[in-house]
Amino acid sequence: MELYQLTEELSKELDTLLTYYETHEPPQDLRDKEFFLMVKKATNPIYEMLQDWELQALDFVKNHKKNLHPHQIVSTKENMELLLMHTYYIDVKRKRYMELNFSVHYIFGILLTELEEKEN
Repeated sequence: MELYQLTEELSKELDTLLTYYETHEPPQDLRDKEFFLMVKKATNPIYEMLQDWELQALDFVKNHKKNLHPHQIVSTKENMELLLMHTYYIDVKRKRYMELNFSVHYIFGILLTELEEKEN
């Protein structure tokens, strides 16, 4: 998958995660194996996309120095990984969750804009 498509897909996943976070309660038992397996199944494809995204985004940022820096890409990947866990375990306050969500969306938005400018 190319970088633009990956970024759009991850942005959609981010919206889906927010919806889940806002509509579900924390798990009753944090050690529930069935819950863990459900989370693992739901998040593995996103983790894989995120790995590809990071490599491609770092390559793009290093070769097209504009508004993003490599450390922002790495931080965005880490923040998205945090959101993946916080979404299902609902173990942070809403304010912190929303800050992480906004931060990831912000970087995705800048990257999409830069990719569009490069194409034109």
